[in-house]
Amino acid sequence: MEDAFARSIPEVLDFFGVDPTKGLSDAEVVQHARLYGKNVLAEDQRVPFWKMVLKQFDDLLVKILIAAALISFILALINGETGLMAFLEPSVILMILAANAAVGVITETNAEKALEELRAYQADVATVLRNGCFSILPATELVPGDIVEVSVGCKIPADMRMIEMLSNQVRVDQAILTGESSSVEKELKTTTTTNAVYQDKTNILFSGTVMVAGRARAVVVGVGPNTAMGSIRDSMLRTEDEVTPLKKKLDEFGTFLAKVIAGICVLVWIVNIGHFRDPSHGGFLRGAIHYFKIAVALAVAAIPEGLPAVVTTCLALGTKRMAKLNAIVRSLPSVETLGCTTVICSDKTGTLTTNMMSVAKVCVVESAKRGPVVSEYSVSGTTYAPEGIIFDSTGLQLDFPAQLPCLLHMAMCSALCNESTLQYNPDKGNYEKIGESTEVALRVLAEKVGLPGFNSMPSSLNMLTKHERASYCNHYWEEQFRKIHVLEFSRDRKMMSVLCSRNQMHVLFSKGAPESIISRCTSILCNDDGSIVSLTADIRAELDSRFHSFAGKETLRCLALALKWMPSTQQSLSFDDEKDLTFIGLVGMLDPPRDEVRNAMLSCMTAGIRVIVVTGDNKSTAESLCRKIGAFDQLIDFAEHSYTASEFEELPALQQTIALQRMALFTRVEPSHKRMLVEALQHQNEVVAMTGDGVNDAPALKKADIGIAMGSGTAVAKSASDMVLADDNFASIVAAVAEGRAIYNNTKQFIRYMISSNIGEVVCIFVAAVLGIPDTLAPVQLLWVNLVTDGLPATAIGFNKQDSDVMRAKPRKVNEAVVTGWLFFRYLVIGAYVGLATVAGFIWWFVYSDSGPKLPYTELMNFDTCPTRETTYPCSIFDDRHPSTVSMTVLVVVEMFNALNNLSENQSLLVIPPWSNLWLVASIILTMLLHMLILYVHPLSVLFSVTPLSWTDWTVVLYLSLPVIVIDEVLKFFSRNPIGLRFRLWFRRSDLLPKKELRDK
Repeated sequence: MEDAFARSIPEVLDFFGVDPTKGLSDAEVVQHARLYGKNVLAEDQRVPFWKMVLKQFDDLLVKILIAAALISFILALINGETGLMAFLEPSVILMILAANAAVGVITETNAEKALEELRAYQADVATVLRNGCFSILPATELVPGDIVEVSVGCKIPADMRMIEMLSNQVRVDQAILTGESSSVEKELKTTTTTNAVYQDKTNILFSGTVMVAGRARAVVVGVGPNTAMGSIRDSMLRTEDEVTPLKKKLDEFGTFLAKVIAGICVLVWIVNIGHFRDPSHGGFLRGAIHYFKIAVALAVAAIPEGLPAVVTTCLALGTKRMAKLNAIVRSLPSVETLGCTTVICSDKTGTLTTNMMSVAKVCVVESAKRGPVVSEYSVSGTTYAPEGIIFDSTGLQLDFPAQLPCLLHMAMCSALCNESTLQYNPDKGNYEKIGESTEVALRVLAEKVGLPGFNSMPSSLNMLTKHERASYCNHYWEEQFRKIHVLEFSRDRKMMSVLCSRNQMHVLFSKGAPESIISRCTSILCNDDGSIVSLTADIRAELDSRFHSFAGKETLRCLALALKWMPSTQQSLSFDDEKDLTFIGLVGMLDPPRDEVRNAMLSCMTAGIRVIVVTGDNKSTAESLCRKIGAFDQLIDFAEHSYTASEFEELPALQQTIALQRMALFTRVEPSHKRMLVEALQHQNEVVAMTGDGVNDAPALKKADIGIAMGSGTAVAKSASDMVLADDNFASIVAAVAEGRAIYNNTKQFIRYMISSNIGEVVCIFVAAVLGIPDTLAPVQLLWVNLVTDGLPATAIGFNKQDSDVMRAKPRKVNEAVVTGWLFFRYLVIGAYVGLATVAGFIWWFVYSDSGPKLPYTELMNFDTCPTRETTYPCSIFDDRHPSTVSMTVLVVVEMFNALNNLSENQSLLVIPPWSNLWLVASIILTMLLHMLILYVHPLSVLFSVTPLSWTDWTVVLYLSLPVIVIDEVLKFFSRNPIGLRFRLWFRRSDLLPKKELRDK
């Protein structure tokens, strides 16, 4: 029954055909279970393991590599190769792909935990009326129409319409569902609000929320998936994980690279059609197969096999650095996503605030005889921890607050006129409440005031254990006074009173709404001397003024405290006793903003990141908080920047688009509204980070480009998020954004490094094929270079230091190519030199080396006809491993120098020297040692078809490799200086990567 909140109690009971005095019969229970289903959140159908594995291979570059591995294996078998060499290349490729697939499967498995943990918020048991008798049954057996009784501390087992109140008031903590910081008062009357949100449905008890005050009976109107909690689960199931900007760019680059590779492979094969019939191949078919192998080698050379592993490693290193900043990353790609975040949708309660109601201000009457009449005290401390200082109106600390009469009696009243509990949880390391948050705030105030008459106060309190300290002062007053009778809070009186006795003296303590308490007061307690004087019209007007200032301008939740001395013979209270009270003071409390939020917000704005505060609270409270944290000081008013969910939905489509671009505050929202906001912003090509801590935030956290949960939040929110803030500190987001930007910059550097290296390998093979000289590099040598000698320096580039102005730059655009046209030209030039230098090393050995045959160049070009004609040299010279060893070594060394070029995109090595990144220097040294290992250790040299080099060979290698630094320094000079602007603008006309929509509209 979806509109139970808008129906009267008889209508709801008639709909389900239930008698509220007897409940459902067994037969009706069976019938309703068949009609409406069970009260469980059904397990969603999981993606089969084999499908998750196959999904990891659904990538164009991966498919090309698999094809290359299979073709390599088939060609080896056709050529009659057996043993290790036939399987080496395809085995290495498949092992790399398997490792990448394993990482992907683990990530996806973790993401599904959010749906499982949602069930933890379902109640275990319920007190149900059936067949005229109450019994305790498993909550899973509830059906719509069941009559259920709930009381303080109960977890609501299903969505229920209240039909009877068994106490003066019923209050429910709905924070996990709506994000409201204070509990919600429930009532029986029908809701008439149009487009009612959860907060408006004051007659509905929602599944998973907790009763904090009162006792009531209700009829079940929704179970399992038809509850508010069930709708959150359905929203999460409908939400697909967003692909990160980096992943999109890498996918686009992979598609582009695949097309280029395919074109070059076909071109190489076509160029050499004339050589298919060369006698050395033994026939046209074998010639075609030979050049097909060259094309496959070209594909292996062009694909950066190590790129996925290096990206993963770099992101993993970033997660370690971010963990030190209290940002725990659950999804590796989200590290990079932070770097281009343009909008942060921040939940208010528990994120910008502590989600712990605390007393911020106290107002008392100082003296009726001399001015000032009224004094204000401010109270520090923003959590339930009994740690805080009370300051007077001039900002001076009160050393002994309990010596002031009004503050002392406030502490008494706060401790005694109270039904909540404050305790320390050693497992979580924090203080927790049981009961109404406003009452707990009063208990904390009593602890901050301390006790009177002890010389060691308040320092002695600090010597207690945290468990003892939690309610030490409250327990003191509860031992000093004996509670005799309690008048519970009622909606008409708007107050609560308790009769206490101490040493044959009876005292009535009252607390409640200021307008109710002050109207019943006839006298006041003076703070300067403890005297009691009459409450005059002037003092009443002054108190009313302070109350309206607290509640209006400062949007504090206000309570007034009062007392009355009663006859020592009185043992009970009536409503008539709540008159002629003595006013003690006024307290103003709020869910306070976190101290560090203001600076964090300003840092976000400096970095070009817009912050939208999203909350279920009412508009005025949220606007007041935003003013307190100083996040929106630049706004004169909130007129076009603050919207409720219903106001936003009523706007025409065009005005909604404009409103989204200006919005700073979004109030009275439900979970569906948060998800809608994220989607709307994403359609405007914004990169959205969503913060939250409640169950209600989970769908939006999952939908956002990066979901950020609070460490103290619900398990559902954490599981649906990409990142968890261990310290619940909004400021940690700023540090994480800076780290994300630095990681992206480093990621770009090593991607460019690997691209230029692979371009060099492609140029090498292509030029060799076009010139008609023997194969310069074997496929296994290319794999070694791509995975080991390229991979180590590329990973070390991830340790490049963060730029000093990283948080002063605007967020990069999501459609910004990883490699732009100008940069591609730069790395094409570098790659071309790498390839030509590699081929030059090969030719040098044949033509010029003293240890080589010193062949004329024409003989080298006609090597394939050697067996068919007479020569002055043996044809076996073309099988010598020296030339390919020189080529491979040139390729390795030139790429080591190229790694140094990537310490910075545009800064010279003279400005940023190699030792600025010692990890890179170490990786280059290690790479060269590994290369020496395969050159000079016999089994490895055979495996990689290489041979030891002489000092002369090494000298030539260095001569051929060093110029790559000079070339890149010239290109960097053009990038830095205006003289190169004309070139850069020309190349910027078109980016390397194809333009396409980032999201499906």
